[in-house]
Amino acid sequence: MASSTVSEKLRTQLKALPARPGVYLMRNAEGEVIYVGKAARLKDRVRSYFGSPHGMEPKTRALREQVEDFEYIVVANPGEALLLEATLIKRHQPFFNIRLKDDKRYPYLKIDVQNPWPRVYITRRIEKDGARYFGPYASAGSVRATLDLVKKLFPWRSCTREITGTDPRPCLDYYIKRCIAPCTAYCTPAEYAEVIEQVILFLEGKSDHVLRRLQHQMEEAAERMDFERAALLRDQLRAIERTVERQLVATIKKEELDAFGLARDGDRACVQVYFIRGTQMIGRDNFVLEGVTDAPDSAVLTSFLQQYYESAQYVPRLVVVPAPPEGAEEIEEMLAQRRGAGVEVRVPERGEKRRLVAMANDNAREALEQMQVKWQADTSRTARALDQLREELALPALPHRIECYDNSNIQGTSAVSSMVVFVDGRPEPGQYRRFRVRTVAGADDFATMREIMKRRFKHAAEGAPGAPATEEPSPAADMWDLPGLVIIDGGKGQLNAATGAMRELGVHSIPTVGLAKRFEEVFVPDEDEPIILPRGSEALYLVQRLRDEAHRFAITYHRQVRAKAAVQSALDAIPGVGPKRKKALLRKFGSVKAIREAEVEEIASTLGFTRALAEKVKEGI
Repeated sequence: MASSTVSEKLRTQLKALPARPGVYLMRNAEGEVIYVGKAARLKDRVRSYFGSPHGMEPKTRALREQVEDFEYIVVANPGEALLLEATLIKRHQPFFNIRLKDDKRYPYLKIDVQNPWPRVYITRRIEKDGARYFGPYASAGSVRATLDLVKKLFPWRSCTREITGTDPRPCLDYYIKRCIAPCTAYCTPAEYAEVIEQVILFLEGKSDHVLRRLQHQMEEAAERMDFERAALLRDQLRAIERTVERQLVATIKKEELDAFGLARDGDRACVQVYFIRGTQMIGRDNFVLEGVTDAPDSAVLTSFLQQYYESAQYVPRLVVVPAPPEGAEEIEEMLAQRRGAGVEVRVPERGEKRRLVAMANDNAREALEQMQVKWQADTSRTARALDQLREELALPALPHRIECYDNSNIQGTSAVSSMVVFVDGRPEPGQYRRFRVRTVAGADDFATMREIMKRRFKHAAEGAPGAPATEEPSPAADMWDLPGLVIIDGGKGQLNAATGAMRELGVHSIPTVGLAKRFEEVFVPDEDEPIILPRGSEALYLVQRLRDEAHRFAITYHRQVRAKAAVQSALDAIPGVGPKRKKALLRKFGSVKAIREAEVEEIASTLGFTRALAEKVKEGI
């Protein structure tokens, strides 16, 4: 929405909202999901965004200004809404939501117990295959450390070969006591299954069970005078005891809980989690969240618990936190659904659990400080890169703002360009821009670059102090400042086209260079020989990163435009399906493929469609 006025389309949608629990998705003018929320009553919650803006938090007001459309999904209860909200936040990574850092899948440990000779290994995908999964872990480093520990303590096989028991000799792992060699039939299936059972118990935090079983097996081996096996079991027993002793003794009595701590700094937050099973802390990890500015601790904790437990493979009986999360009852209901039994979320006020939360808070603060040190180190490297660029390219000043441009098309079709922006050596995605080429027919990179430069700098030519966005502005920026350096992804031809357009507009004083793809030569206007940035220099790395980001952004947009064109060509050929009906179909089904697979009745139930028109759609696609 360009202003706080609610459009007629949104008014109509708001009137149709049901008084039922569900999840809603807010979209901007480009159709991107910018916020995902949950509601006990969709009718009341969604309407609240479009009332009077007075008294709204700044973040909510900014969201309201960007909303051009929304959709909703009705669910059975608030617990289901929480789970679905967490899933959609992970999928879309909306700008206005608090979100777990990175959109990757978190790693897990997997034990393929359906295999007659199971292994333990790392995976990022959970499947319904009967295997046991443990996690998620915050990073590959965390899960590898756990895997290495388990491998040292328990002699399971790490090879991927087919086990027949007929191999002539075992591998090195057998001789260093890291495997009991099922490949040579040195162990029975029952003995190997016992090792895997011990691994599972240990990962579940039931190390006392493992110790008792090993003690019993050692004594039985000694009674049979199988002293070699008894010695092996003794060594394994001692190794596990030493590991358990190093773990923090967390409680006097046996507990089954996860304890969370929270620290914040600006737009980032760090959550530390301790996993308490029995009397030991069997592990800990920390996670980073982004987009927490202006959000209270209760909202940050709610968002984290939703997203973390949505994919966690184990939910304990008790969760202790430093502050009451928003909608604590709904969180408990969601966790109970995941666990299959009751779960309590509590803010401890005294005793051991209070001490645990305080310690988790301290460690979250320490982890956040360590991250800040790393981020500052990155800042010093980018400062060196900018300084090197100024020297190598003989720039008049340090290029605090750098813009890089790239074109993308396939045989001249669906031509687009991208502009990415780095400020002080760091990407500013909120200021990226995408251009749909308007005046150029066919594959003409030079003409395309001239058009884009004219559209980018036309306001600067009019004498404006900055350059207002010629495309739709993002929540992060409503003005385009003039850059200290422009990089054109291409050789001398593209560079000459860009500088020619800038000269026509009177902005030729802005330093502009071309970056050739093949040898990464930097071309400067009016100079025959390119500049070669020193290999391994921070300046070269920064320029490469700009070029790669511009290329990625252009390719992504080109694919979207091409896909949209394919959709349009398929639906535009059907008589009676205009822009509004086409949009209604795509909003409901998501793709032409889904429309093609839908039943006639489903299409006919779409707003604006009759059965006769639905039959035409089925015939036409």
